[in-house]
Amino acid sequence: MTLAIPTIMSSLVMVLYNLADTYFVGMLNDPIQNSAVTLAAPVLLAFNAVNNLFGVGASSMMSRALGRKDYETVRCSSALGFYCALFSAALFSISFAAFAPAALRVLGADASTETATAQYLRWTVTFGAVPSILNVVLAYLVRSEGSSLNASIGTMSGCVLNMILDPIFILPSGLGMGAAGAGLATFISNCAACIYFFILLAVKRGKTYVSVSPLRIRFRRDIIFGICAVGIPASIQNLLNVTGMTVLNNFTSAFGSDAVAAMGIAQKVNMVPVQIALGFSQGIMPLVGYNYASGSIDRMKRTISFAAKIIISFMVAVSIGYYIFAGSLSALFMENPAVVTYGTKFLRGLCLAMPFLCMDFLGVGVFQSCGLGKNALLFAILRKIVLEIPALCILNALFPLYGLAYAQFSAELVLSAAAVIVLYRLIKKLEAKNAGSIE
Repeated sequence: MTLAIPTIMSSLVMVLYNLADTYFVGMLNDPIQNSAVTLAAPVLLAFNAVNNLFGVGASSMMSRALGRKDYETVRCSSALGFYCALFSAALFSISFAAFAPAALRVLGADASTETATAQYLRWTVTFGAVPSILNVVLAYLVRSEGSSLNASIGTMSGCVLNMILDPIFILPSGLGMGAAGAGLATFISNCAACIYFFILLAVKRGKTYVSVSPLRIRFRRDIIFGICAVGIPASIQNLLNVTGMTVLNNFTSAFGSDAVAAMGIAQKVNMVPVQIALGFSQGIMPLVGYNYASGSIDRMKRTISFAAKIIISFMVAVSIGYYIFAGSLSALFMENPAVVTYGTKFLRGLCLAMPFLCMDFLGVGVFQSCGLGKNALLFAILRKIVLEIPALCILNALFPLYGLAYAQFSAELVLSAAAVIVLYRLIKKLEAKNAGSIE
């Protein structure tokens, strides 16, 4: 819980600041402005491809090296992960700026939403890719050695600042920038979070194994393969999530800006408990990786079992509450009756996946902690390519628009069962291996 709670708080605050964007843009009562934030979401989600490659990959390598007490590998892994993330973020920013018009069409923007979406993305991606990505990667690196609270303070400080700046930049009573103001607030907040992490590492110099010194970069085969073995599957998993969200938004945009705005609201509201479950899964990753590398399989097993009991119970309770109060939750963000009606039906479909989704998260988190990137990649392919995207196409054909909200439930129902089976077999295999080594 010492590791998980700060990570949960960090994830929760990040979701709340996303909700703040939706809430304050929704106060304009303009579906076009709200649609801009929704249509831009896949690009911001694509940042996680870099975050996962170098953040998850390097932090997993660091935790396992700590378990072996190989501190030089810890320092070199963190430095390589940081500078690779910096280079990739800069490349992401330049590439998007060069191909922005084509990207907007792929995202599903039309003549009515293109301008607002482009203005939001200018601040969050063209200018904001570097601080946004480095903020998350630094949090992963700091968290890898158990400093979950420090990592969460950095992330949360940026999110809180964003929520303060949102009404100033978005609303007519402030600067009146609309969706563009939400993007500017995000950019400034991510810059502030990065500054916090640099100050933290400077203060903790000599007391931490996390290093961002270029002198620590080592292109060692074991470090590169260790980071990539976990990072590449995690990155591909995210890119598949981006693909799924883009398909969903394109299907939804065919029904107009009201439907797009409603889907965005439902997704943001649904993301609050989902991020709590994800935060719990990510929070225990250093502990699972450390125990895996040190051979403490029984402690690793008890960690996973404890996490599963907590998050499944929580998600079942939240899912019931969301289904009952879906209309009230949707009405919090916009007074438009059509948007509220759409949002209510969307949220009721999305929330059904919650109890199953958290078991999927836990399984993938364990695989990443143990360096089993292939298992995590297999689950990502199953989720999006085999199950969810085909379900989007089939359900939208059978139940136009409203069927889209049930695609995730269909996919996670299968994946949660697979996660339980694979985790059970993994633990049994490790226990047998451990017992054999003792004998």
